[in-house]
Amino acid sequence: MNDHDLVAAVLKGNMKAFAILVEQHKRLVASIVSRLLDDDMEREEVCQDVFMRVYEKIHSFNFDSKLSTWIGTIAFRLAANRLKKLKGRKALSGDLEAVKEPGREDMQVEANDYSSFVRSVVDQMPAAYRSVLLLYYLDGYSYPEIVEITKWPEGTVKNYIYRAKAKLRELMEPYIGTEI
Repeated sequence: MNDHDLVAAVLKGNMKAFAILVEQHKRLVASIVSRLLDDDMEREEVCQDVFMRVYEKIHSFNFDSKLSTWIGTIAFRLAANRLKKLKGRKALSGDLEAVKEPGREDMQVEANDYSSFVRSVVDQMPAAYRSVLLLYYLDGYSYPEIVEITKWPEGTVKNYIYRAKAKLRELMEPYIGTEI
């Protein structure tokens, strides 16, 4: 079932179609939300809120973008708002360096577990950098799609990706030439 048919069926009240929509997009939503929120209960609650919001607002979706981009935007905004609420300050638009910086002692790497190691390094990055970097490289979103999801100017998105790559190089530098 393509996105147009799926949205049309949901708009007609077909709950099976909505279940399909949730199934198709739950990994995307979980991925975006988990990049911003550390607490499992908060992540689960925000993921549920995302799909409730999708159901409530599906009538306003007009295919100006891909359905996944629209849902990703909702996920990002709800997770960012929850993070701001939890931090009690503007964690994403303010001091980016203060969002999350676990110490190197958290980086216990098992032999031959490179992907886990890379993830632990990426997790040390500020949430805004981590989010745009993963949206671009892991999820394959273009700059315009990331702009639509985050509602940040394209220059900001490009800057954050540039800074994220520089931060990743900085974090990886002590491990270059060592066996992982």
